[in-house]
Amino acid sequence: MQAESLRKNYEFARIYRRGKCKFGKYLSLYSIEGSANKIGITVSKKAYKSSVKRNRLKRLVKECYRTFEKDIKTAEIVFVIRKTEEFPEYNDICREMKYLLNNSNLFIGETHD
Repeated sequence: MQAESLRKNYEFARIYRRGKCKFGKYLSLYSIEGSANKIGITVSKKAYKSSVKRNRLKRLVKECYRTFEKDIKTAEIVFVIRKTEEFPEYNDICREMKYLLNNSNLFIGETHD
């Protein structure tokens, strides 16, 4: 079961307004329980001016999400990539995503270590 993408501005706005939020060093997570798995990823042009860097970060987040997807409850999730001094690596993003999903109680069953 693959997650659908959030594409419309009103979908993002609804999750920002009604959703729970958790913050980490590299990512912010906004989520609401939904009828289907949906994911949205945003990166500010102000934070990362280069489109190459923005797209690379989005691909990294998508890939990390894909590894956890089978263990995530049905929810609509938005990941906002935050500006940091150093460019985050794949392992940094996965570690933080796991932490944020755990804290948001979005994993099915027991928490992941």
